[in-house]
Amino acid sequence: MMIKKKDIIIEGKHQRPILMDVFYDDQKKQQPIIIFCHGYKGFKDWGAWDVVANTFAEAGFFFVKFNFSHNGGTIQQPIDFPDLEAFGNNNYIIELDDLESVLDWVTATDFEYRQYLDSNEITLIGHSRAGGITTIKTSEDTRITKLITWASVSDYEKRFPKGEALQTWKNDGIYYIENGRTKQQMPHYFQFYTSFIENKERLTISKAIKKIKVPHLIIHGTEDPTVNIQEAEELHSWNPNSELFFVKGADHVFGTKHPWNEEILPEDLYNVVAKSIAFAIL
Repeated sequence: MMIKKKDIIIEGKHQRPILMDVFYDDQKKQQPIIIFCHGYKGFKDWGAWDVVANTFAEAGFFFVKFNFSHNGGTIQQPIDFPDLEAFGNNNYIIELDDLESVLDWVTATDFEYRQYLDSNEITLIGHSRAGGITTIKTSEDTRITKLITWASVSDYEKRFPKGEALQTWKNDGIYYIENGRTKQQMPHYFQFYTSFIENKERLTISKAIKKIKVPHLIIHGTEDPTVNIQEAEELHSWNPNSELFFVKGADHVFGTKHPWNEEILPEDLYNVVAKSIAFAIL
């Protein structure tokens, strides 16, 4: 029987809880683990991610997805961004720590779902910005046995403002980006930049990916308007042992949108999931 448990709360390392979902078959033991990480301005319930989770669980995986602690959601309202103060105080180090908390949770000896999973088989999937987070974590954590990145960025530093815009951000202490869907003005405090600079060595994706020894699948849409296909090619060039898979004509979210009210995946995302399942199951 397929089991779906939503909005499980665990404590993070940064005074904010992490909200989790798990999908699995309670008739199966030793299910390999998939941990899915959402991207920038994302959340675990965005678009078709529940359908993705169901599809992986039906294929025999114990699927975990979660909200980063500072993604802007709350326990009471995990969808969208009611807590813009938390969003503005997010940074890459917090996201890496959140992912570590999730890994600690699923591998704990007293984990309540332990009978259903194989904690020696853990695949990370990172979408967009989280492609970098999962790549860095894979380079650091020997518990991770496979990495899959969907529409991943290849460089964090180049996304920061430059020149006069950077100086203005420093002077003001904050800058805003409009969310095209919700029309909210999303704040970014200057600590986001200083945290990156202080941890630049760790947060340089090109350095991390060269350390990866486990199988790595890179998936990217050829018509991605958000993250250029060249970034996928860069990732592959830094880890020649990785597998590069292009989805012809696909956009940044592989044909899904929010909200997604269908029980089936759009064709592009179906192809992404099918390829990912085949890779993770080997």
